[in-house]
Amino acid sequence: MLHETQAVDHPVGVSDEQFRAAMSRLAAGVVLVTAYDPDPGLNGEDVGMTATAFLSVSLDPPLVMVSVRNGSRMDELLTDREEWAASVLSESQRHIAGRFAMKGRISDRLLFDDIPYTRGEVTGCALVGGALATVECRTEQRVVAGDHTLVIGRVLSATQPSSDGSPLTYFRGRYRTLG
Repeated sequence: MLHETQAVDHPVGVSDEQFRAAMSRLAAGVVLVTAYDPDPGLNGEDVGMTATAFLSVSLDPPLVMVSVRNGSRMDELLTDREEWAASVLSESQRHIAGRFAMKGRISDRLLFDDIPYTRGEVTGCALVGGALATVECRTEQRVVAGDHTLVIGRVLSATQPSSDGSPLTYFRGRYRTLG
């Protein structure tokens, strides 16, 4: 079994390490993707995932895309649930991004405990308070791409809850701010 830190040559000659280093130079916005899992416990549970592979795909119809790791809790949930949401995080919300990106993290229920959020009117998914923008989506297509699945969602609602602040970005393996 290979460890994540081992460099592996692919048939085209690009190692995992070379690919990661090159892609780390691409600045990306940071979003919190959320969905609602009705199964755990009596009241269900909100589930969240930090994503930097999130983008607008189409204006007509309005579509966005997020990349989720195959076999992750979010991948499994979005296989069964069509509705989800994304909150575009501001630079002051770095702690939220870090919390939902942790490996071996505690339950999602505890992660949401002290984060202000509202429920989306269309999907009922958690929308982070103070986010620069939020979208509620219904999955239109799933495309398996290597060790990830690209989830393309039709935007059902779009809001800009906060006009203050700058976006949180991810560059060279760290969260950054513009400027």
